[in-house]
This record gives sequence, C-alpha cells and structure tokens, in this order.
Amino acid sequence: MIKPAGIQKGDTVATISPSWGCAGSSKVKWKYEHGCERLRALGLNVIPAPNSLKGTSYLRDNPEARADDFNWAFESREVKAVIANIGGNDSELLLPFISKKVIRDNPKILCGYSDVMTLHLFCFREGLMTYYGDNLLTDIAENPSWHPYSRYWFQKTFFEPEIIGRIEPSDNWSYDENKLSVRDYRKSYVTNPGYIRIQGRGTVKGKFFGGHGEIKRLSEVYGESLIRQEDFEDSIFFFEDIPECCDPGQMAAFFDWMGQKGYLQSLKGIIIGKMRMKGSFEPYAQKIRKVITEKYQLSDLPVLGGLNFGHTSPVAILPYGAQAEINMEDMSFAVLESGVAGHCSRQNSGL
Repeated sequence: MIKPAGIQKGDTVATISPSWGCAGSSKVKWKYEHGCERLRALGLNVIPAPNSLKGTSYLRDNPEARADDFNWAFESREVKAVIANIGGNDSELLLPFISKKVIRDNPKILCGYSDVMTLHLFCFREGLMTYYGDNLLTDIAENPSWHPYSRYWFQKTFFEPEIIGRIEPSDNWSYDENKLSVRDYRKSYVTNPGYIRIQGRGTVKGKFFGGHGEIKRLSEVYGESLIRQEDFEDSIFFFEDIPECCDPGQMAAFFDWMGQKGYLQSLKGIIIGKMRMKGSFEPYAQKIRKVITEKYQLSDLPVLGGLNFGHTSPVAILPYGAQAEINMEDMSFAVLESGVAGHCSRQNSGL
C-alpha cells in the first residue's frame, strides 16, 4: 500500500461532497462552517472543492461534477488531505469519471465513511491507503462538540507518523441519529460498556479491509474491478452498518454470503462497529455465531464487536491495508503501524 504523507499546522484540507450534496444547502451550511472551524482550530486551512457546496439537486444530477472535485482535490499541489462532507447512496456514479492516474501520482489522505466506502475501495485497487473515519458534517461538526475521542484519533492518525497502537473503547457513546438542520440539537451520550466477545480465541494479525453491507452489492455489480478474493486473504475484516439497513437476519445473510464466496474462510479475524441503537447487540451476535461457528465451522475465528467506528459517535479511524491485531484473551484491538508516512515539506512539494 502507498501510505500518504501526514498533515501538520498550516496545511490545506479540501472538503468534497462525493455523495449527498446537503453541505451547501441553506439549512445545513451553518453546520458545515462549524466543522471547518474545528479543523482550523487544529491549525489547518480548509477549502471547499469547487462544486461541493452547490447544493443537493445540482450534485445529485451531476455526478461528473462530484468526480471533478475528487480529481481536483488529488491533483492540487496545495491540498494535503481530502475529507468527505457526508455519505449518501450513489458515490459509485463517480467511478467512470475518476482518474486512476491522478490517485497514483498524487497519494494523499482521503477520509470518510458510509457511502464514501466506494471511493475507498476504488483507491484500494490503485494501492493507496485511505481512511474509514470522520465525515465533516456527522463527526467533526458534531453537536455539542467534536467528541474528544474522535478528535484524538483524528490527530493521532493524521498528524503523527508513529505507530497508532492500541485503540481502547471510548468512555461514552451515542446512538442518537444525526439531525443536520436543527441548530439546538444535542446528542446525548451514555456509558460505553466496551468491546463485546462474539466468538473466537487467540491473537491474530492481518491487514485491514472492509466497510458496510453494500460491499456485497458492489462485488456483484463491479466484480474484480472493485473487490477481489485477495482483499480478504489474511485480513482483519471491519464491518459496520445501521439497523435500518441491517437487522440481525441481514447481518447473518451478509456473513453467509462471505462464506459462500470463500471470503470468510480467508480471514484472520473480524471487528464490528457499534450499531446505532439502544438495545443489546446479542440478537446480532447469536445470528453471527450460527453462521460462522455452526454453518462454516469457524469457531476459532476471532470476532470482536462494539468498536467505535462507522455510523456511531465517537469514532476511531481505520486505515485500509494497515496491519492490525485482535487479542481475544484481553479483548483488545490495535493498529500495528502508523497511519501516515511522515510529513511532506512545503519546499519539496513545490509550494
């Protein structure tokens, strides 16, 4: 994997809207500005991609304009990192217009989650390490504040070229939904009980690969141009989704599909992000064990649940292709390498 350079104070970050274009709408623009202010508080310069704030209707109808923003952000000598404003459901429409050469020639940080996964998978095919982590509107611009846990892992991953190390559970978390246009809305947080032992034993190491349930459909539609058997081999697979799209039966069906494809049998382990719901995860865990332990006889495969990433708050950041470790004996999880490759000097970058 090509590991991009880190960022530092004074660097420029570009925001893009590869999916839903709500960041530029009159009801949400205030929240976008909150997110930019919080990045500026870290010493970063923040600029929007040329089309990214043109509104929901324009960006929905013009996927090529969204792709132009992606290409522009990667080509720009000024931009050192690219952050998605929010997810959505149609970023795959950008794929015909994204330049593979631009990605290969200009490796840099790409951060986001949810529908941004499609772009992560596209970059992964080109060998670039990207990051399943904060979106601007749904994490960085969180009310009442950018959660300290999320902000810590953002800085740790992107500012420091040292090993990321062990990622502990957050002290608290929220299962509240996002309400982007309500100015006085505040998420409530409850005590985090920590990680959940779903099944398996031992300590395993492997490279990160994963996302959410749309991986199945993308695999069926795009085949090896986007997802390949080798992506799962000796990997720690990370998975997260929302209850509205992934009930216990749907999650079981997803892992059954992985078993049918032979992906499940290739894995070193699995981590599952916290579900945005108030109830217990046990109904999911039972279904997962029925598939992985009972149907596919993989009782030793470590599966650790309740991790802070994806459609939840707060979040850590998962770098695609990085080496990670699951230790089922002490219920721990760690990233065994740095998130970035050091800092790119402005002189050497031509600025």
